[in-house]
Amino acid sequence: MATLVHAANALSLRQLAYLVSLSETLNFTRAAERCFVTQSTLSAGIRELEQTLGVVLFERDRQSVKVTPMGRDLIERARSLLSQALDLVNAAQEAGRPLQGTVTLGAIPTIAPFLLPRLLRMMRRDMPELVTLLREDQTAALLDAVGEGEIDFAIIALPMDVGHLRVYPVLTEELWLIASEADPMAKLLRPKVSQVDMGRLLLLSDGHCLREHTLQACQKGRRGRDRIASTIEASSLPTLVQMVEAGLGVSLLPEMAIKAGFLVGTNVIARPLAAPAPKREIVLVARPTTPRGELLARIQQLAVSIEIDSAPVGARRSRVKPKQS
Repeated sequence: MATLVHAANALSLRQLAYLVSLSETLNFTRAAERCFVTQSTLSAGIRELEQTLGVVLFERDRQSVKVTPMGRDLIERARSLLSQALDLVNAAQEAGRPLQGTVTLGAIPTIAPFLLPRLLRMMRRDMPELVTLLREDQTAALLDAVGEGEIDFAIIALPMDVGHLRVYPVLTEELWLIASEADPMAKLLRPKVSQVDMGRLLLLSDGHCLREHTLQACQKGRRGRDRIASTIEASSLPTLVQMVEAGLGVSLLPEMAIKAGFLVGTNVIARPLAAPAPKREIVLVARPTTPRGELLARIQQLAVSIEIDSAPVGARRSRVKPKQS
């Protein structure tokens, strides 16, 4: 027991930070730069950590650095400990002033431009002493950032595996079909998902959750011969819309993007799909151990109150086909 206590006391968060940084870079120089220390300091910290734990964490020679099997398991535990330590510090700092200080909020690219402007206006109005930092990134990167304590919360779209993170619902929206005015699909008032030609379906590139949601919706109930055949992918929503406008195919777009006026000024037509229309659920995700529960609840409350069918002032929506009951 005394040995265990001594070993635990010998560990430091700084050593764990060195461990995680080196595992991500596999380079002592770059890892030291990330930790703002010299290479010799980081090397000494790793050696001390290995001696304390009694295991070899890295295989290294002059050409390469590799993580050992035991190292891989301990690195994940180190990430968890660092995240919990950060939560401890934040809890102490935020005690007595939960709606003040700084919050880092992430959002995926298919949500950020349409939901965040209104949400941030409301947050500034209700929490004027809170400084909000934003990070726009793909889902996987945001989930990792939340899990490791790099950011506080993130707004993403489900279905998606969020691992151990907790989910806080915001809203549910449909995915609409978009096509150029000259496309035969644009002439249908409420097309069915089954009518979408998979060979003409345009997608975002790998990493965008909208790609997976679109594929799930359009492949549901189809056979293997109906699989996606298009060789064109877009890296962003504006590029996707431009390709649709050029007549290269059709795609699905989030309802909030369409109703925010995203298609204004284009010859792209939006159509709500016939029931059962494909949907995605917009949620906030946070660590189970976050000490900022009151702030999280307030942000969720504000986000839930946002009406996605209210376009910004001055936006023209003549090209958007309204929903019909």
